Amino acid sequence: MWSVHYDLSIDTARADALFASVLQISDAPSAVQVQQAIDAVTSALGDLGCAARVAQEFGEHPETAVSRMRWAREEVAFVFGVSPSGTSYAPRPTGACPAPRLPGDLTGQPSGHHLLLAC
Repeated sequence: MWSVHYDLSIDTARADALFASVLQISDAPSAVQVQQAIDAVTSALGDLGCAARVAQEFGEHPETAVSRMRWAREEVAFVFGVSPSGTSYAPRPTGACPAPRLPGDLTGQPSGHHLLLAC
């Protein structure tokens, strides 16, 4: 069995959350709406839940998922001042495995929940 490395940088997590949100490209959301959508979805699903939603959509609707992810990455880059092709989207070096946020853990403070990941 093989495993796939998944980049869990903050900007990737934000793009995944925006992808998983109810916002639509046609809504032309403001920066505030993008931030609120990211916060809401991350609170509800956590980082890994958002990544799972992205994977599900790419599996079920690859023809539309590509353009939605492109839009999500561009919106995150615009709102948070990063480059969608910059180093924050580059794969992490081997051995780096940050602890993903769990649903409801937006503060970054330990919540008493532990999640073990094999990196």
